[in-house]
Amino acid sequence: MSTFESRNKKTELIEKLIKFSLIIAATISILTTFGILFSILFESIEFFKLRSFWYFLTGIEWSPGIVGSKFGALPIFAGTFVITIIALAVAIPVGLGSAIYMSEYATPKTRDYLKPLLEILAGIPTVVYGFFAAITVAPLIVEAAEIFGLEATFNSALASGVVMGIMIIPVISSLSDDVIKAVPDSQRKAAFGLGMTHGETIKNIVLPSALPGIISASLLGLSKALGETMIVVMAAGLRPNLSWNPLEDMTTVTVTIVNSLVGDFEFNSPETLSAFALGLVLFVITLILNMISLSLIRKFKEKYKVNTL
Repeated sequence: MSTFESRNKKTELIEKLIKFSLIIAATISILTTFGILFSILFESIEFFKLRSFWYFLTGIEWSPGIVGSKFGALPIFAGTFVITIIALAVAIPVGLGSAIYMSEYATPKTRDYLKPLLEILAGIPTVVYGFFAAITVAPLIVEAAEIFGLEATFNSALASGVVMGIMIIPVISSLSDDVIKAVPDSQRKAAFGLGMTHGETIKNIVLPSALPGIISASLLGLSKALGETMIVVMAAGLRPNLSWNPLEDMTTVTVTIVNSLVGDFEFNSPETLSAFALGLVLFVITLILNMISLSLIRKFKEKYKVNTL
């Protein structure tokens, strides 16, 4: 056997080992996902054997741990929705705007200073954000509401949502900045050659090209907002409240899960098992949102490919 053939066989063996390792890594990831799903699903089934599934989804009263416990989760879902929407309303415009500035307008030196400063926000502990929301933002919202003749509580969904939005700004900004920078300069130069201004180029060429990545960044921010607990505990409260008024106190799914698991109830009690039912609903909602986003991204890519032919 020649040295060349021996080297080829060695290379093929290494490539097969690498391929096998990657297959194992992918399989572990998939099995882990199914393991998490089934661990939640089985306990949720036990809960729904004890309590009505339909009332859990549509009931308007959540009162575990008392005589005649009720597990209507609609107030919890409503609070999660309100706080998350407020957070995204703050994070997406600010995060995307800062990404556009850093990638399209800022000088390299300015960008090198601004991006690390912005990403410092991602390293701040969530409990510190909770203190900021409770001590600084909540009183400001109460005072601002009084100016307009409105009544706001010191534990409000608005205070929690605003600070949560600030927390996820670095996620959206950093990822969007990387995606926008990845758009080929040839597209920008072609737009300039057609007489477009810088702003028109960003609006009509750069952002459409980067839209799938921007959507992915926003979804990552959404996932982080859905999983946040400390800010809600300290700024929005613990009371399940079916209201669309952001000036009132309310709670979220993650906070209720924590409350259900840290009590003195037995593991097989409805109060404890309700945490798994809430976790299952949150898992399904996240899965549906991801499927919708992937569908939108796929349609956009097809449309953009057709338009660029």
